[in-house]
Amino acid sequence: MQVDRSIFKAYDIRGIVGKTLTEEAARAVGRALGTLAVREGVREMCVGRDGRLSGPALAAALIEGIAGTGVNVRSIGMTPTPVLYFATTYFQNGSGVAVTGSHNPPEYNGLKMMLAGRTLFGEGIARLADMIEAEDFIVAERPGTVEEVDVIGPYLEKIASDVHLARRVKVAVDCGNGVTGPTVRRMFEAIGAEVRELYFDVDGHFPNHHPDPSKPANLADLIEAVKTSDVELGLAFDGDGDRLGVVTKSGSIIYPDRQMMLFAADILARHPGAQIIYDVKCTRALVPWIREHGGVPTISATGHSLVKARLRETGAPFAGEMSGHLFFNDGRWPGFDDGAYAAARLLEIVSRTDNPSALLDSLPTAVNTPELQIPMAEGENKRFIEKIRAAAKFDDAEDVILIDGLRVEFKDGFALARSSNTTPVVVLRLEGDTPQALERIKKRFGAFLKSVDPSIKLPF
Repeated sequence: MQVDRSIFKAYDIRGIVGKTLTEEAARAVGRALGTLAVREGVREMCVGRDGRLSGPALAAALIEGIAGTGVNVRSIGMTPTPVLYFATTYFQNGSGVAVTGSHNPPEYNGLKMMLAGRTLFGEGIARLADMIEAEDFIVAERPGTVEEVDVIGPYLEKIASDVHLARRVKVAVDCGNGVTGPTVRRMFEAIGAEVRELYFDVDGHFPNHHPDPSKPANLADLIEAVKTSDVELGLAFDGDGDRLGVVTKSGSIIYPDRQMMLFAADILARHPGAQIIYDVKCTRALVPWIREHGGVPTISATGHSLVKARLRETGAPFAGEMSGHLFFNDGRWPGFDDGAYAAARLLEIVSRTDNPSALLDSLPTAVNTPELQIPMAEGENKRFIEKIRAAAKFDDAEDVILIDGLRVEFKDGFALARSSNTTPVVVLRLEGDTPQALERIKKRFGAFLKSVDPSIKLPF
């Protein structure tokens, strides 16, 4: 059978509902996943979905496909994606699918998949497309069972038994009408935090703002609420709840690489000498911070699936990436990215101080650009990155890192160019210790990029 191969991305399956991602496609993915499960000895999978309007129909089709191969399904209903990850550990099957469009526009939906304890990405996802086109499916004489289960209760009990606040903290929380509202309301109550709620009602139209805390515009309402009320800081979640945004009383956004400093210091106090994993987009200020707190900074390629794989490979107690995926693997939590749990751990740390915002604002910082993009034709972005890697000669640099694109470390900043794995763009990020350093690095790196391709239009 034919499916639109454009939906098979590097880290997940994602497309426009009814056009590239149909119920028929979801059913076929279920059949392929179920077939792989049977071949790997997996007899049970969990399925959950976020709050998007298309979620129930796509989840039903997916479950039908999985069950048709003889694999049993535990349906956990509408939950944040991390609750699906929790379910795979709670039921000890290591396998599941979250039907979620994450932070994409309302017309999108998708699938994030785990099998036998591994997150599917890259070749694993492409293999599903190949199986569907070849109709390489197992058809069971007796379909698997489908059982509806509640895992929110055990999930919240796990967090409440693990996280202990030194005092009651008052926070503003923006759920962006994503799926997290009902769950985090119960979580904050369970751990003893007082919450001023913004957009907690689940609404797949996202009527107030887009649920993506990595974009400053989506934090405007939260910043206003934090500045104008008696709350101590602000927290925001993305559409499916696996990423966290943080703002302080000063109106500052504490981006994930600085959040990681707080978590790394806390974890290294209990795990001295451990590796802390960060992705290539993170601030260079992380490296000395981790070393000063007794850890080993370990750089990773970008992508939550790739960071998670690096975490499994190293056994590190903590990993994070600039996009906001934070992975706690320190014996208190089973190593998956979870915005709600990260929020609880953040409150646990800041509850030990009288001024959480001041603590967060005091974390080391630098002058940097947001994530910038150079749009290119499909495939041209990857070819351009290969060209600049081959041409990279920087006598004025301290290091040239090729783990994911090209990251050039200068004495007072860095420049990064990498190929997005999800869209045909080259992603740039530049940082300097001072505004002057950043301007110099922009000119230096911009001239280098132009020397490789004079036709490109720089976004800085």
